[in-house]
Amino acid sequence: MSAVARALWNYRGFILGSVKREYQSKYRNSLLGAAWTVLNPLAMIIVYTVIFSQIMRAKLPGIESSFGYSIYLCAGILTWGLFAEIVGRGQNVFLEHANLLKKLSFPRLCLPVTVVATALLNFAIIFALFTVFLIISGNFPGLPFIALVPVLAIQVLFAIGLGMVLGVLNVFFRDVGQLFGVVLQFWFWLTPIVYPITILPEGVRPLMAYNPMVGLMAAYQTILVSGTWPDWGSLWPVTLLAILLCFWGMRLFRKHSGELVDEL
Repeated sequence: MSAVARALWNYRGFILGSVKREYQSKYRNSLLGAAWTVLNPLAMIIVYTVIFSQIMRAKLPGIESSFGYSIYLCAGILTWGLFAEIVGRGQNVFLEHANLLKKLSFPRLCLPVTVVATALLNFAIIFALFTVFLIISGNFPGLPFIALVPVLAIQVLFAIGLGMVLGVLNVFFRDVGQLFGVVLQFWFWLTPIVYPITILPEGVRPLMAYNPMVGLMAAYQTILVSGTWPDWGSLWPVTLLAILLCFWGMRLFRKHSGELVDEL
């Protein structure tokens, strides 16, 4: 692992340059340029807030704030977006950069690291705007807000591990990427993000324990909606799964790294 870390550090310029090029290509020939990085998430937060709190007047059970459901919705959708971006781009990262892999010699892990760095930068921008909204609306959770850091770290670790496994498998079995796109859609709706888990039938709720994203989403919602500390015990299963996936992903990568270029 130390050798991998040194290699990535030596190629930090390549990673930072790749992130920069992605942003430049994304907003090339756009009049507002990088301003869209702020405008798009800002529009989403405003839409959710206005529609659900002012027009539909949706409320969560036990939450007095008129913005309760809007915050609940944003807490899930914004963090799910980070997870989906890392995993979705991770599963295609070697296919998308096939020409680069064939022409240049560099640590292949630079590509997944670039994906994670870009996703975290996007998330940082949108979540900063959401935090400003919490402060202005008087719904900032206070000290429990710092609990977001370890919860985010667990989610990112889980997404990296899953993305690495899928990324390697997708090179050799192209159906993996197509299938997971469908799985991700079902996974979103099978996770209590747009609805509270309490509306589910009693017989269905125990099955949610098998969904690793339920604990993470519940942690975000507890922190941001209720302003309380999450149940750390509920995060142990997804933490262990994240570590196992990372080890499996690294093992698959090391075992098949020499075959990746040939297969591409």
